[in-house]
Amino acid sequence: MRTSKDEQEAAAHFSERYRQPSGKALKRLERLVLGADFGGNGYTTVAQAKLLGERLNLGPNSRLLDIGAGRGWPGLFLAKTTGCAVVLTDLPIDAMRRAQERARKEALRERTAGVVASARRLPFRQETFDAIVHTDVLC
Repeated sequence: MRTSKDEQEAAAHFSERYRQPSGKALKRLERLVLGADFGGNGYTTVAQAKLLGERLNLGPNSRLLDIGAGRGWPGLFLAKTTGCAVVLTDLPIDAMRRAQERARKEALRERTAGVVASARRLPFRQETFDAIVHTDVLC
């Protein structure tokens, strides 16, 4: 799949950020501000993520698409708390690797997939998902 120049630049910029491991101080700050430490780069709090799960009526039979998922927040959280299956998409490969590592640690691998794809050209058929989220994404 071809990506535009601006998508390539964004992917390169965020790849550098996603390659950096989250240190103890950053994890502590993230838990304090957001209520979780998924290594996110956004501003969605646990309370907001829970509200998404409720409003989208996510449950064990739901399929969720998280566009611009980065390291997997809040998609992995929603999979863990609601039992839904989630497909995480983003352009930086490093982000998808970190998300898959987190999915393994959270015992979510069987309900999680990561796809390197642009939000502008997603490789999915219509009606594949019950719900779609895209929190903290720049378009």
